[in-house]
Amino acid sequence: MMRIVGALRRGTMLSEPNLGSSAADTASEKSMIVEMRTYTLQPGTVGQFEERFGAALAVRAKLSPLAAFWHTEVGPLNRVIHVWPYKDFEERTRVRAESQKLQGWPPNTREFVVEQKSEVFLPAPFSPKLEPRQLGGLYEIRLYTLKPGGIPGVIDRWSTAIADRVKLSPLAFAGHSEFGGLNRWCHIWAYKDAAERFAVREKARKEGIWPPKGGQPGQTLVQENMLVVPAAFSPLH
Repeated sequence: MMRIVGALRRGTMLSEPNLGSSAADTASEKSMIVEMRTYTLQPGTVGQFEERFGAALAVRAKLSPLAAFWHTEVGPLNRVIHVWPYKDFEERTRVRAESQKLQGWPPNTREFVVEQKSEVFLPAPFSPKLEPRQLGGLYEIRLYTLKPGGIPGVIDRWSTAIADRVKLSPLAFAGHSEFGGLNRWCHIWAYKDAAERFAVREKARKEGIWPPKGGQPGQTLVQENMLVVPAAFSPLH
């Protein structure tokens, strides 16, 4: 437990548990932070926003890579979520300062934006590496608000159960918030479609594979989820 807590404070990813050959490309032992930027847009403007964002992305990607870009299909509507990994907070500060000097970035999308939100997450030890790959046509983003002090226990419980769960469908990311809303646990799962999501979740529940067992009742205060679809230019599909 102390090793996990120390790693959370440093933003360092620990050696992951053995998830088998299906999870060979998991995150290595190096510092990383993940910024998730969520924009609420005016109804009917998601397509235009994505078109302009995608057209400008090559300029911004010269500084640091985009990991994923989705728009909501079920849940809070008219939202886009873009995910940016950085080595650490210093790199994020430097890159964002340099990006303001780029010609053509940020994209001309402000007219569509109603609200902007940014959260920074530290990946869990078992979180897969955020890199370009094809996992599924539908992603589920689940965000839990926990009681203060609850994150290390969640990581411990997930670490013992995640190997069996990822045999059913891929985990794209798991981590806890460092800036933005605190005590937040984010996990993102990939599915082929909504039918597969339903089948996987039903199988996991019936066979006792998932959710992880243990934990004190009442540790999770709020649960939110969104079903999201990747944009054409999203590195993670």
